[in-house]
Amino acid sequence: MGQTEQSNNTMIIAEITANPAPLGLLGFGMTTVLLNLHNAGYFTLGSMILAMGLAYGGAAQIIAGIMEWKKNNTFGTTAFTSYGLFWISLVVLLILPKMGLADGTGGSTAMAAYLAMWGIFTAFMFVGTLRANRALQFIFASLTILFFLLAIGDITGIETITRIAGYEGIICGFSAIYAGLAQVINEAHNRTILPIWPV
Repeated sequence: MGQTEQSNNTMIIAEITANPAPLGLLGFGMTTVLLNLHNAGYFTLGSMILAMGLAYGGAAQIIAGIMEWKKNNTFGTTAFTSYGLFWISLVVLLILPKMGLADGTGGSTAMAAYLAMWGIFTAFMFVGTLRANRALQFIFASLTILFFLLAIGDITGIETITRIAGYEGIICGFSAIYAGLAQVINEAHNRTILPIWPV
């Protein structure tokens, strides 16, 4: 009997899709800064923040989350999609009562529960960053603090706590902006210009 030669052909598929994390981080960061400038007392909650919440904080993060799914990144998918939907839900809960389609939050307790639930979610997501980079850890740690400060401010009615949360939220938002822009700039120059401090 003759021998049959068997060849093993291995196909290597190169990853050619772009990194979606900067889009998600910038959508989150810029919208967070603007909302917390309001919380800090610099301007009222108007159409500018609502539009950012729907478009950049909301839709852009959902797009980034779907792109992270394509990259098989469960953490990125969960984070960006969830926070994108957070921004959309926040806008919806603010405008539905204005449109006469639903009752408002009925005082501070309901809004505090909403914010506290997001704080709990973010605290667990922070645990997921412990093997990532320091920049991402700071974003999620400061965001956890932000949600709980806002919840406490709502349930107590103490305006000073909400203003403190506003300043803390500005720091959180700018940290996300930094992390997003660092990835864009470092990739564009093919070297580390803005560090994100890997673990």
